[in-house]
Amino acid sequence: AIVMKRHVQDGAAVTPGDIIATIEGPSRGLLTAERTALNFLGHLSGIASVTAKIVAAIAGTKASVACTRKTTPGLRVLEKYAVQCGGARNHRRGLDDMMLIKDNHLAALSGEGLIAEAVHRARRASPNLKIEVEAETLEQAEQAAEAGVDIVLLDNMTIEELRAAVKLINGRTQTEASGGITLENIREVAETGVNYISAGALTHSARSVDISMEIQS
Repeated sequence: AIVMKRHVQDGAAVTPGDIIATIEGPSRGLLTAERTALNFLGHLSGIASVTAKIVAAIAGTKASVACTRKTTPGLRVLEKYAVQCGGARNHRRGLDDMMLIKDNHLAALSGEGLIAEAVHRARRASPNLKIEVEAETLEQAEQAAEAGVDIVLLDNMTIEELRAAVKLINGRTQTEASGGITLENIREVAETGVNYISAGALTHSARSVDISMEIQS
């Protein structure tokens, strides 16, 4: 018996006082659903809002912003959709979207040439998936590029290290900066020349937007 009319579309900018939807129906039903609906709406709008600010901060650079899998259990699809509404891209929705070789994977191997060996195993296991390798040093970044990965994830590097890594890789593969990304430093990170910047804070640290429901008699 409840009917909702939307006044703005997902991803549209709004200001305090704007009416985003009107809902008609029995008051019992409206009040029963009110808090759950507002919790979802406020949380997801918060993610979209902080994402939009970060995307705007790097306008004019070649970098694009992506979220990570640091999402609330059970809400990944919704939170990643909110990131898209804010103008950014999704990195991976799940482990089956792309092979990401991290430090723990390398630690599970032994011998020389761990990155090359890990990439070889990944290619053999899933030849159709893109492969990304996490690099914490310039040496690891070079090894990943030499191994022919699709993306090198430059993890927690300084601005100087990011510039050096981009120069070292020299277009042989795409680069992604991650770790410690904030609204204050993301412009400087983007200007190092990386292709992507991923930020877990888009989903795990966004503040909820204050949205309320007011009943009109």
